[in-house]
Amino acid sequence: MSAIDDETVGSAYGRAQVRELIAAMTLEEKLAQLVGLWQGVDREGGAVAPLQDAMDTVEQSFADFAAHGLGQITRHYGTRPLDPREGRATLTAKQRWLKENTRLGIPAIVHEECLTGLAAWKAATYPVPPAWGATFDPPLVERMAARIGRTMAGLGIHQGLAPVLDVIRDMRWGRVEECISEDPYHVAVTGAAYVRGLQSAGIIATLKHFVGYSDSRAGRNLAPVHAGTREVRDVLEFPFEVAVRDAGARSVMNSYAEIDGVPVAASAEHLTGTLREEWGFDGTVVADYFAVAFLQTLHRVAEDGGDAAAQAITAGIDVELPTGVTYLQPLKERIEDGRLGMDVVDRALERVLRQKAELGLLDAQWSPDPAPGHANGVSTGDVSADDVDTEEDRTLAATLAERSLVLLRNDGVLPLGATRPAPGRIAVIGPNAQSLSAMFGCYSFINHVLPHHPDRDTGLGVETVEAALRREFAAADIVTERGTGVDDGATDGIPAAATAAAGADVAVVVVGDRSGLFGRGTSGEGCDADDLELPGAQRALVEAVIATGTPTVVVLLTGRGYALGWLLDAAAAVVQAFFPGEEGAAAIAGVLSGRVNPSGRMPMSLPRGAGAQPYSYLHPPLGAASSVTNIATEPPVRYGFGLSYTRFGYEDFTVDAETVDVADAIRCAVTVRNTGDREGAEVVQLYASDPVASVTRPLAQLVAFARVPLGPGESARVHFTVPTRLLAFTDRDGVRIVEPGDVGVSVRRDAGDVILEHTVRLTGEVHIVTGAEPRISTVDIS
Repeated sequence: MSAIDDETVGSAYGRAQVRELIAAMTLEEKLAQLVGLWQGVDREGGAVAPLQDAMDTVEQSFADFAAHGLGQITRHYGTRPLDPREGRATLTAKQRWLKENTRLGIPAIVHEECLTGLAAWKAATYPVPPAWGATFDPPLVERMAARIGRTMAGLGIHQGLAPVLDVIRDMRWGRVEECISEDPYHVAVTGAAYVRGLQSAGIIATLKHFVGYSDSRAGRNLAPVHAGTREVRDVLEFPFEVAVRDAGARSVMNSYAEIDGVPVAASAEHLTGTLREEWGFDGTVVADYFAVAFLQTLHRVAEDGGDAAAQAITAGIDVELPTGVTYLQPLKERIEDGRLGMDVVDRALERVLRQKAELGLLDAQWSPDPAPGHANGVSTGDVSADDVDTEEDRTLAATLAERSLVLLRNDGVLPLGATRPAPGRIAVIGPNAQSLSAMFGCYSFINHVLPHHPDRDTGLGVETVEAALRREFAAADIVTERGTGVDDGATDGIPAAATAAAGADVAVVVVGDRSGLFGRGTSGEGCDADDLELPGAQRALVEAVIATGTPTVVVLLTGRGYALGWLLDAAAAVVQAFFPGEEGAAAIAGVLSGRVNPSGRMPMSLPRGAGAQPYSYLHPPLGAASSVTNIATEPPVRYGFGLSYTRFGYEDFTVDAETVDVADAIRCAVTVRNTGDREGAEVVQLYASDPVASVTRPLAQLVAFARVPLGPGESARVHFTVPTRLLAFTDRDGVRIVEPGDVGVSVRRDAGDVILEHTVRLTGEVHIVTGAEPRISTVDIS
């Protein structure tokens, strides 16, 4: 029976009660609350976490491992194909066992991956984060996250390991597909929306990966980071700050990175100084999988597991995941021999127990069987283990996919049949035309786990692009040829593909990536690139099809941006799709037919080439093209770019005041008009520049945006209020400030295409940022 059954326990379980509980706990019971348990891992099929094979230990039974209690259950649904109803029953049994068979009767927090939807068999799977970024539609992302959260809550899950708030810095990095954008403001606003949505369902959002992970040397996964203080503070940390301070994120996961020689997992500067003391974060910090042990095995800053555990928990990591490699026996020995004080353990434990109290897990009346339609203290609506991929999920996934597609080039061939007779014969060519997995990213269950279980189907009703085109163009004769594989380099199928294209009215070539893990794909965690050409022989395939003279539409199903300058000059049309999820194929077919008017904008710059990486549009003057180097850096497609089947014009750009106090806000407005003949949505982008500053500054930076749907001839007035905090930077003394002086404010079609601009003067003394200032621009559309 539970020992926590007195009248003080409940949803109002406070700090005093938590401390009383801690005082009554044995050392073994304390440490048990600071670790996870990962069961059911396939040790033969291949790793789903870095160096998992090196970290695996003999799997204990649940009862043996959790005899003193348990902090977290790791990926109950996301480790192997498990029917949701069966999974709910076995999870309930585990929680009931903890309640009834441990001295304290404290249930575990259950966590799962949920970057593109709950990573579980049969669960709805949405587009990847670059697609969220391409929509420039944070409210839509918030709706998606809320839906994901309700599904998770209905299955007894408490914590989601998402969103990823790493800022894209190098297109060679395999995890670009998990990131929202190369712009920190864009990442911040979109990521905060995800956090609000997920947590509205009572699910703890976990920010990943704090901090610096995406800035690794040469775009290699889990490589050293040598970013300066200014880059870390002003670029890489900003999305995390917004997610903590503005969206109220309740958990943070450390980065695997080492920044200038110090592993983040052992950095009190970041995990305590910045996160807690500066930003006021009071949730839990959880370790990325095996990150604590890596302090010994990879970073070599710890002599053994106990030393690694002591460094991590002292720095601020509260919970070791995915299982108790160092926080159990090795940490226990450190405490018992006096090398680590109990106060450090109690600090982490208090945070963990307070979070469990917030979830209601310390309530005397808590039951592993929640009332129908309710879990984690909130309504889950119609979500149950019977249906984790509902019509509502499908509709939302379709909307996200449609709004995420970016039209990069169009010589008039698209939409098919709009300006010429509808094509009678369409050649559908390429390795991704008939691939279901090409719809999904590496953290989807389909690509993350199912490859290790080839006997199981996807559990989802998913169309290929070819199947969707057959439905969309039912009257057309559609012929197919694969041509080549994604990365096998085979060229023997290219002649047949060219022949099929030559006999068609239009050719649709579907190329790109295969998402996977640790070298099993061309994109994804541990799938980095040493060049940025399309993988394998895909460029040769595309060029052979184009050479036939048949109008060629190229559809890119990728997780990163590739060097495509050659393609943009040669193809009739190019559509960029970042792994668009379970409804992605229909969205692509809709854009090609014109049923969907493309409105996506690039969340990243397409690279000039691997030699121009790392690259960001947020570069200072010295990062631009120059006569003193022969390496061109200007991207063939800039951040924020995207075409439409209609046209938009801008007029009457005004500022409320030409002088603004350095600690206030810039208020401006512009009118956008649909000057074409069909409905569409424009992404209005507002940028700022600081022409003279005490440290070098980007030539331009995004400070606000708005997605504005308009009918033919309609217009809207878009009002922006931009806090001067968005112009802050770390000065030469390491202090975050806003300087007085002239600021350029401009409306642009993309990061480099200026339409209208004004100059505003910031007046007053240098403003030292306190943290109380607004960090997000407000937008009003009338």
